[in-house]
Amino acid sequence: MQEKREIPSEVIERVKKLREEIEYHNYRYYVLDSPVISDAEYDALMRELKELENQYPELITPDSPTQRVGFKPAEGFKEVPHAEPMLSLDDAMNENEVIEFDKRIKRFLGLSENEPIEYTVEPKIDGVAVELTYENGVLTVASTRGDGYVGEEITNNVKTIKTIPLKIRKFAEDAPEIPIRVDIRGEIYLNKEEFEKINRERILKGEIPFANPRNAAAGSLRQLDPSITAQRKLDIFCYGVGKVEGYRFTTQWEVLQVLPNWGFKVNPYVKLVKDIKEAIEYHHEMEKIRDTLPYETDGIVIKVNELSLWEKLGTKARSPRYALAYKFQPTQSTTQLLEVVFQVGRTGAITPVAILKPVQIGGVVVERATLHNEDYIKNLDIRVGDWVLVQRAGDVIPQIVMPIKERRTGEEKEIAFPTHCPICESKLVKKPEEAVWRCPNSNCYASLVRKILHLASRNAMNIEGLGDKVAQALVDKGLVQNVADLFYLKTEDFMKLPGFAYKKAKNLYEAIQKSKKTTLPKFIYALGIRHVGEAMAQLLAERFKTLERLMNASMADLLNISGIGYEVAKSIVEFFKNEEHQKIIKRILEAGVTFLEKEEKKPKILEGLTFVFTGTLKSMGREDAKKRVLDLGGRVSDSVSKGVNYVVVGEAPGSKYQKALQLGIKVLKEEEFLKMIESV
Repeated sequence: MQEKREIPSEVIERVKKLREEIEYHNYRYYVLDSPVISDAEYDALMRELKELENQYPELITPDSPTQRVGFKPAEGFKEVPHAEPMLSLDDAMNENEVIEFDKRIKRFLGLSENEPIEYTVEPKIDGVAVELTYENGVLTVASTRGDGYVGEEITNNVKTIKTIPLKIRKFAEDAPEIPIRVDIRGEIYLNKEEFEKINRERILKGEIPFANPRNAAAGSLRQLDPSITAQRKLDIFCYGVGKVEGYRFTTQWEVLQVLPNWGFKVNPYVKLVKDIKEAIEYHHEMEKIRDTLPYETDGIVIKVNELSLWEKLGTKARSPRYALAYKFQPTQSTTQLLEVVFQVGRTGAITPVAILKPVQIGGVVVERATLHNEDYIKNLDIRVGDWVLVQRAGDVIPQIVMPIKERRTGEEKEIAFPTHCPICESKLVKKPEEAVWRCPNSNCYASLVRKILHLASRNAMNIEGLGDKVAQALVDKGLVQNVADLFYLKTEDFMKLPGFAYKKAKNLYEAIQKSKKTTLPKFIYALGIRHVGEAMAQLLAERFKTLERLMNASMADLLNISGIGYEVAKSIVEFFKNEEHQKIIKRILEAGVTFLEKEEKKPKILEGLTFVFTGTLKSMGREDAKKRVLDLGGRVSDSVSKGVNYVVVGEAPGSKYQKALQLGIKVLKEEEFLKMIESV
């Protein structure tokens, strides 16, 4: 008889603690729809518990979170048993775990490691899993996954979602006949745009925002009044079937092909792969474009294709052996807000920036996050010392989503928004229609440094050698009190700057002299008018022809131009009405700045066409590409709308690509764009 081993007391205590924590977070997540930790942190707790239970199987109990699928339905909803369990999936966080999943299946089936297994792969949508039961083709019951065996009935709410058919119809002649009964499974979700809209409305009402689209979708589905659900633009991707009577599917790929022919929405990125290597490659491809998708996805789902193998592989306590969720790097995590600093931007805007306890999100260490403005801080009731949920997606500046108020100790401090500029101490001002406080002092150190850098940037006056440290030194030494002063400096003035000898000073002086010969669009952009980027500057130059006409333009003149709205027009008029701005422009022109016509008259082959660029171009920088379009008479927009003619797509395109597809706008690959302009 094998001697019973002694389990360390610290292991027993840790297992107990983990179970308590996970059950608490299950309650917050499934019942209250209000999580207080990120998905990644929850996954880490569950993985630690599973590892300890694998190491000490004697500790496994029937009530352990590892032995069940989810959480019991909330009170107030009718319970619906699932004819076949809706089990959750095991997670994999790296390639080794995915490869081991493939090997484990082959061992179970008695196959050699060299024998490939076909899999289906698809994005793992961050939403709410549901089951839709159709009898004789008519939707009779809709339910949530619940604990995997019993869910909550949400039939009336689901009927408000337009992408869910109330009756199955055949949309292809070769589609199978409608079964007597079929349980369709899918993920109900909110797209990013609708999620942000709902959260903005909640913040304005003083309500706590949803942590992520999944919780917003869950909260929407669990409304007792279906009219509230109907107001939220919920959507669904269907991914499988449960019980089917009257037809027998043979592969998961067949399921994914038949569902659209029955009227169900299936994710366009579903794919059949020949082996696990292709599944891993698919994961890498999807992770690259995840931020461009209009919905949240936190990984991919890998499923054995042959359904007969599902029966052989069977299930474990809480998950099937034939499927796996291969997660992406997390985009959210929790950390502590240590301090708030206030930055002054080029236009004088005061931006609160959170200084965070360093945390890894998506493979990057995040130490700072934007807090947007005073209203954002007040509406969310964010305090110094709070534990906060931080989100980072792609190259977007990290932001604080919400404070975790449940973790407050009473030592947190309210954030006092400054009444005076933190740099020059000028009294801050805020227009009634704006949420942003601004420093009104146009010569404020911080905003002046940023104005100098903007004016000197490549796409403005293009002053080589004038970077951040030089701009700061020019202001520190009192050599530049407004941007016009730059054009009156001599070589000997630059020699007063740290690290500047004669040659370096002369080079910077000559760079400024060279910049005096510019074009009207570049000069307009260099002025740093709010809402006026390069494309807008080009448009204004084409319309008004001279700086004088632009400076005297009225609101009506500007609003008559296609592409200029009220806010942009107002910003332009106010900028040129400002007496200080007028004096600065006059001094710059008196310093010898002149506007040149283009050296060579190129044919306007792109006249009347508007382009948007997204992704990384191989043959040229994006700014160079924009310039080519502008030189050839075309226009460039920073956003996709129905007025855009072409969206040029480089590597790793952004959300503009997805929007172009939705609006049916012509998409050009880089090679196609080059072919269009190569004759010039």
